[in-house]
Amino acid sequence: MAHTPITVAIERTVDPDRIAEATIWVQTGINLANKYPGFLGSGWVRTGPESETWHMLYRFEDEQTLRDWEESAERGRWLSSGEEFVHHRRSEKRTGIEGWFDVPHTPVIASDGTMTGSTPIVTPPPPRWKQAVSIWLGFFPLNLLFTLLVGALVPGWDAVPVPLKVLITTLVLTPLMAYLVLPRVTAALRPWLERGRRG
Repeated sequence: MAHTPITVAIERTVDPDRIAEATIWVQTGINLANKYPGFLGSGWVRTGPESETWHMLYRFEDEQTLRDWEESAERGRWLSSGEEFVHHRRSEKRTGIEGWFDVPHTPVIASDGTMTGSTPIVTPPPPRWKQAVSIWLGFFPLNLLFTLLVGALVPGWDAVPVPLKVLITTLVLTPLMAYLVLPRVTAALRPWLERGRRG
């Protein structure tokens, strides 16, 4: 069974007087998540040395392994331990092609606990031609199947004006591509998509 990796991007604000504590807190969370099956990586980055906004990101193999981590008692205790100085603002989950464009970072921490910079922890996106091939491999058979079925099952389909045909086709196929076909295609092609991208 193919797995569809899920990336979670979180934006949090941090008490500027407690940066050192927050740095340790974030690393503790990464270490905890790393023990869970399906964990594919995590990182965080600040928008500037004085910024109170921190962007955190982690990725799991599929929805089930992500849920196991997010609903774990360990994660609950870890989140509670940072409530005084870290506040959640928003989060977003991404799957399929969207995950190619995430470039999370992990902190570089000096011996005194301060962050001196950040480094990428995942590979860059595949080349555009591979993205195009992946989309085509999903869209062509789906479009062909839809065209054959509608032509055979809908009386008078041939007489429908072309703009209306295109409108109906795209309205039906776009959500199928985004939520059903494309995540499976990208999961199946992942070894090929990642070939040559390893840092």
